[in-house]
Amino acid sequence: MFFLLCFSWIRQGLFLVLRDFQGLTQVIIPQDEAHSHVKELLSNAPLESVVRVTGTVSPRPSGQENPKMPTGDIEVKAETAEILNSCKKLPFEIKDFIKKSEALRMQYRYLDLRSCRLQSALRLRSRVVMRMREYLCNLHGFVDVETPTLFKRTPGGAKEFLVPSREVGKFYSLPQSPQQFKQLLMVGGMDRYFQVARCYRDEGSRPDRQPEFTQIDIEMSFVDQAGIQRLIEGLLQHSWPEERGSIMTPFPSMTYEEALADYGTDKPDTRFGMKIVDISDVLRGSNIHFVQNALSYPHGSIRAICIPQGVRYLTNKDLGSLKESAKSQFNQEIMEIICRPDGSLKSLLTKFLGEKEQSELIRALNMEEGDVVLLAAGEHKQVCSALGALRLLSANLLEAAGLALRDPTAFHFLWVVDFPLFLPKAENPTELESAHHPFTAPHPSDVSLLYSDPTKVRSQHYDLVLNGNEVGGGSIRIHSAEQQRFVLEKVLKEDSEVLSHLIEALEFGAPPHGGIALGLDRLISLIVDAPSIRDVIAFPKSFRGRDLMGNAPDYVTPEELEPYHIQVSWPLEEKEAKKN
Repeated sequence: MFFLLCFSWIRQGLFLVLRDFQGLTQVIIPQDEAHSHVKELLSNAPLESVVRVTGTVSPRPSGQENPKMPTGDIEVKAETAEILNSCKKLPFEIKDFIKKSEALRMQYRYLDLRSCRLQSALRLRSRVVMRMREYLCNLHGFVDVETPTLFKRTPGGAKEFLVPSREVGKFYSLPQSPQQFKQLLMVGGMDRYFQVARCYRDEGSRPDRQPEFTQIDIEMSFVDQAGIQRLIEGLLQHSWPEERGSIMTPFPSMTYEEALADYGTDKPDTRFGMKIVDISDVLRGSNIHFVQNALSYPHGSIRAICIPQGVRYLTNKDLGSLKESAKSQFNQEIMEIICRPDGSLKSLLTKFLGEKEQSELIRALNMEEGDVVLLAAGEHKQVCSALGALRLLSANLLEAAGLALRDPTAFHFLWVVDFPLFLPKAENPTELESAHHPFTAPHPSDVSLLYSDPTKVRSQHYDLVLNGNEVGGGSIRIHSAEQQRFVLEKVLKEDSEVLSHLIEALEFGAPPHGGIALGLDRLISLIVDAPSIRDVIAFPKSFRGRDLMGNAPDYVTPEELEPYHIQVSWPLEEKEAKKN
């Protein structure tokens, strides 16, 4: 006998395919008169209805096996059937290859969840998290601790959601991470903490961001940077899905300065080459005005990337769009150089360069016939950032034109270390802000600089990068109350009273500690090659941070707001709209 609760597709009136959480099963519809009521019921059942079928499981006839289905060697000969719940007309077909707008998918998310793609992603996510729990709690003695969701505002970092309280003028804040609580747990002697943590940021969604998201949050006492890195490498190796191959450890590592110089970003995609090359020394002796002008500045440099077979795969329009992108995003001019079939160079620069300089340029950039070089001159960080962005854009264009550059099945992990501890504020470069957060400890070699020249201090922060995406970040923390107070008050010019509870805790014998948080949504989306983290979250928010299914956020009445001492001041046009 066979019992199945699922949804159905019907084909040719002879058989239907039932779907449940384990996959698909073919059911043969009886054609004899004795089972005419079963045939009529199943033949007329709307697609995606919930049905119960009993019958006999038997091998498929020879030659009719389907190797693409796990159940392709058997079929069920239906004997009885019952419609448990009929499905009304669908807003879209439940098939992965049917294109649907994301807005429609999110409005009917409960239907979209029936798709094989989402089912597979969410079940894989569950398996990965279970393996992570096993590794941390069972094998390494971590304690799973839940931390509060309602807390208070944290200085710096992303904007936080505010939650009103019944005390006049006082608000809770939804934490952007459990950062303070996990440090307080270390003070409390809970030396190995772990949590699958819900976090919140009041900022617009992007393909890799959501206003609410999930972290694998970890903190340890008496640990150094290398200890955290080895733990995470073991965690990922243990929880990595078998069907995605294996990952090799230890992961390679590079400094922030190396990443910026070679890739133009602090999250390099190392699956392909096209590294940024410093050609300052090659062109230093030239009479090119913009080159000499750039090199006259303290941090001036001339750098370039070489696009393999750019002549074949990139059009003039493509090259124009690359130049325009560098100009609009980075205010950076770009010069192109083309390597002709005879090995000579075609560029506005060549008339200023002798044969020796041209040969040195070809050698430095490892240029070959048909390659295109994009050259930039100016301040080091701006030049590298612009070329780093062009490197990724060029890769997209090359792949769109048919050149295989990045292996979609490859997973290249990378540690990026030695970040600056502080950065100049964008709105006021004379003031400093934390490059990550104010609890990050300075690099042991740079502690003295913290008190004399904080702009030169490196941090003990580390990021984990996968295929050009940041999937984790952490640091060794400041465990000295005196040093924490100095960073807040003297360097960042923040009011330390906001964090008085943490500073006071550090005065009660806080152990050295550090930790990391892995972005679970982003990690899973990369493992399953999803275009957005929304494709690995059961009920995500839209690009604008809205829940299109439940229509949240929504209005509340003045009576509901009254206990919180809040009144809404409506713009005039919204007042009129509400009246109508």
